Amino acid sequence: MPQALYAFLAAQHISYQRFDHAPVFNCAEASAITPDLPGAETKNLFLKAGKSGRYLLICLPAAQRLDLKACAELLQIKGLGFASPERLQQALGLTPGAVSLLAVINDQAGVVDVIIDPTLLLHPAVLCHPLHNSSTLAVNTDDLLRFLELTGHPPRLLTLPLQPSN
Repeated sequence: MPQALYAFLAAQHISYQRFDHAPVFNCAEASAITPDLPGAETKNLFLKAGKSGRYLLICLPAAQRLDLKACAELLQIKGLGFASPERLQQALGLTPGAVSLLAVINDQAGVVDVIIDPTLLLHPAVLCHPLHNSSTLAVNTDDLLRFLELTGHPPRLLTLPLQPSN
């Protein structure tokens, strides 16, 4: 699977730096094992959009926590919630811990919509897993946006409602 992604990135002249590491399953583990990577650290949430048959891939700064209820109200989606690992596997061919914006390359059915918090785009690069959780790519931000367009997933830029920090 990652070989096809790397071939696509090369064919489209999408620049990145690759960092291999032990598998990570959440943002805290990723930050601890790869603390100084050059790019915006992200949290990627794969959500089901109620009973619509559609999914949302929401990308926000890793240190933030999405207010799911407020997000559902903002997007006017009843029943917005986390998708099961089975739905993640079906839609993006991934297991939990490997979700990133690059995963939309596997969305052959076109059922995933991408939402990005615009603060991530203020960084020169964004950190993404390349379809598995034992590597991280620092992808040039403009190239990442171009990648999303090329894969048929133009992102919606939305300031997301966040839970207050503790």
